[in-house]
Amino acid sequence: MIEYAIDPQLSDERLDRLWQAAWGSPIGDYARDVLPRSLGYVGAYEGERLVGFVNLAWDGSVHAFVLDTCVDPEFRRQGIGRRLIAEAARTARERGATWLHVDFEPHLDGFYRGCGFRPTAAGLIRL
Repeated sequence: MIEYAIDPQLSDERLDRLWQAAWGSPIGDYARDVLPRSLGYVGAYEGERLVGFVNLAWDGSVHAFVLDTCVDPEFRRQGIGRRLIAEAARTARERGATWLHVDFEPHLDGFYRGCGFRPTAAGLIRL
């Protein structure tokens, strides 16, 4: 059974284990440096094990942004990612956001459309 938690106590080590499994690289001091500035974040757990995560960045007003959605490869295709996004959207709404944005690569289009996102025109500069 997967449990979902809003703003769970996360250590860099616990988040790094998930990040390594999902992306194959270390996440660094994310829990210490990034999460305190977030509107919120959601963790998915199987028992004590963190198996999914999504961060909600924001502009301090009405715009929230989905960042760093990840699910451990052993737990993919079970609806965990969609539930993480649903919980993030609910949390953003409850905390005063009016708009929820996401950027993603083309192969994730079906996933994010399935979560209710609709395409918009946007721009991007690699810095």
